[in-house]
Amino acid sequence: MCLVEDSETHMVDFNLIEEIGLEESLANEMIREALGAEAAEGDMDVVLGSAIQKFKSGEILQGTVVGLNKDYVVIDVGLKSEGQVSKTEFEDSGDVAIGDEIEVLLESLEDGDGSVALSKRKADRIRGWEKILHSRNEGDVIEGRVMRKIKGGLLVDIGVPVFLPASQVDIRRPSDIGEFIGRTIRALVLKIDEERRNIVISRRRLIEDEREDAKMKLMTSVNEGDLIRGTVTNIADFGAFIDLGGIDGLLHITDMSWGRVNHPSEIVRIGDEIEVKILNIDRDKEKIALGLKQKETSPWEEIEGKYPVNSRVKGNVVNLMSYGAFVRLEEGIEGLVHISEMSWTRRVNHPSEVTSVGDEIEVVVLDINKEKLEISLGMKQIEVNPWELVAEKYPPGTIIEGTVRNLANYGAFIEIEPGIDGLLHVSDISWTKKIAHPNEVLKKGDDIKCVVVDVDQEKQRVGLGLKQLEEDPWLEAIPNAYRPGMIVRGTITKITNFGVFVQLEEGLEGLLHISELADEKVETPQDVVTSGDEVDVKILRVDTDDRKIGLSLKRAQWGDSGDESGTDPMPGDGDGEPGTDLPKRGGMDDHGAMGTDKIEL
Repeated sequence: MCLVEDSETHMVDFNLIEEIGLEESLANEMIREALGAEAAEGDMDVVLGSAIQKFKSGEILQGTVVGLNKDYVVIDVGLKSEGQVSKTEFEDSGDVAIGDEIEVLLESLEDGDGSVALSKRKADRIRGWEKILHSRNEGDVIEGRVMRKIKGGLLVDIGVPVFLPASQVDIRRPSDIGEFIGRTIRALVLKIDEERRNIVISRRRLIEDEREDAKMKLMTSVNEGDLIRGTVTNIADFGAFIDLGGIDGLLHITDMSWGRVNHPSEIVRIGDEIEVKILNIDRDKEKIALGLKQKETSPWEEIEGKYPVNSRVKGNVVNLMSYGAFVRLEEGIEGLVHISEMSWTRRVNHPSEVTSVGDEIEVVVLDINKEKLEISLGMKQIEVNPWELVAEKYPPGTIIEGTVRNLANYGAFIEIEPGIDGLLHVSDISWTKKIAHPNEVLKKGDDIKCVVVDVDQEKQRVGLGLKQLEEDPWLEAIPNAYRPGMIVRGTITKITNFGVFVQLEEGLEGLLHISELADEKVETPQDVVTSGDEVDVKILRVDTDDRKIGLSLKRAQWGDSGDESGTDPMPGDGDGEPGTDLPKRGGMDDHGAMGTDKIEL
């Protein structure tokens, strides 16, 4: 029934009654029977007030679409005026038509404009919440669309907005959870708070549960040697992890290719779906080792036939290390040229001094270890070993001229020819002089003559001698010039606790033992002599085998105590003992007196 407002009182529209064709008395009777005498009198506020009192804010009402405009849908819910609902509250406002029945939430009987305030979105959420409470429980699996990011996680629409914490988005927390916005996901209901109308869900928990079930099935269904498909989930320096459906298997870098792999990312990428071979299964630890190269026949199967030892082959240098160079002979076959196998004569400190990555070089196969998949190669073997000619070119006794290339504690290295060094040992520098370090006689860069003493072709060594350029004075010269019983003059050069070293001439020393210093017992040699003193000593012995001369000071003094005739008043045995003849004075001249002439050593 339509009403018209007259002043402040709602009256019956009698014009409308007349148009319908009812007599006024009959219409009044019908209104009186239906609505009462006051309504029949024309006052409808009584009727509308009682109807409006039936509705309260917060109730869900059934309404009918009675109008559409650009931004709103006009809905009649049986109140004195219609309400408007924004088209944005409809999933597809284009499907809304006049006459559609729609549930809306009565927010207020009058808003600021005096209209009824309605909300379809809130009504949908309340109905969705009621549906969730009746149909879902904690532990149930639900599906929803990720709406947006909020503090601490994501908001997911499952009919009502629910909370997905960031820590529960995935097994491995993504760098940006925003990448899930707009996606439809499945999750597990963790908690339902009816009082606060709050639901917390977990996608991670669902994935873990499903993976655990899948893992149990997988571990009981696969065997070593099986081919299986999986997805690359993570890449590390040592390999890649492959999701086999419930469990991750490890594809180690060494099992990716028969050839060289510097990093797993050269072979696979995260997200790749690949087929791999199961190499090993540890069911107790729930670990699976995978292989990619094992799907193909190993190129090492016929390696010995393709690359026999001592054969010459060509390859490309693919990597340099401090200890050598790796050479690729073919895809999957690499050999190592050790730094010691790069040159016969050159001292190589790093392989980069000889070759570079990318170079094509010719090498000789030295050894093959099929079990370890290793090939030893050589570069120097391509050329003739110059050491094979050294023994022929420089037999022992050959006098060579060379340059002092380096000095060490034990000797000097003499370059005989480019790449060929000989060792002049410190003991072969002088026949008579005690040399502690070669730098006492030589310096780096000196050009000297040496004698080849020996050649060890296997160890690639040439022994040189400097003293061998002259005759060994211990064979004849020293024994002839210094005979036991002679008294000679020398200079004290060194004093030790056991005796004194006396220099008889340049490069020749004798030992004056502490017991031969004086007749009485001597505690320390310094009590009798001082370094630099010139003394007359008697030669006790000349040991040509050990190259030593024994001296005595006290016996020389016994000889000086006699008269000028050279006889001692006390009998002796000829060695200066009492009662013997004085020893004949010796020296380096021919007349038997103390001489100063020196022998040529």
